Amino acid sequence: MGISSKTCEWPGNDPLMVRYHDKEWGVPVRNDRKIFEFLVLESAQAGLSWRTILYKREGYRKLFADFDPKKVARFGKRQVEKCLKDPAIIRNRLKIEAAINNAKRFLEVQKEFGSFSKYMWGFVDEKSIDGKRRSLKDIPAVTKEAELFAKDLKKRGFKFLGPTVVYAHMQAVGMANDHTMECFRYKEVKSMLS
Repeated sequence: MGISSKTCEWPGNDPLMVRYHDKEWGVPVRNDRKIFEFLVLESAQAGLSWRTILYKREGYRKLFADFDPKKVARFGKRQVEKCLKDPAIIRNRLKIEAAINNAKRFLEVQKEFGSFSKYMWGFVDEKSIDGKRRSLKDIPAVTKEAELFAKDLKKRGFKFLGPTVVYAHMQAVGMANDHTMECFRYKEVKSMLS
């Protein structure tokens, strides 16, 4: 980073985290497959650091059919056992089974709304929330929109997607721009939203 390039503090100097922050975090996502990828990764993150999950992302891509919800929804006992043996992902049976369950629920939402994106973005009236955060400590763990979204997901049968995880998802897919205002990405992401 150059002297004039301010950035959010949370990626630290980890190259993969910095690349994720600089290229992906907060960018509005409307592609259902990409949204499903983030849902799988964020539900796996529950209780862990995002850094841990980011370093296992390619393992998830390989084991979870390149994040194709139709294929993941058809996973059975054999695929679960294969996942449990592979250190490329978090080997937690409940989280693996939740991802398969969530793929089925994801397809149900697509059928009902035409796309998961349409359903998801409805929780923010199709418009990203501009957090206008001054520092890392100003970023909340949960918002009322995340609570409503998580409650609806739970009602629909989704698992490992409570309000905190859902808010992390909302930040990742651009439903909320929580780059700090001094971060160079804040204005870049904001311009993508107008």
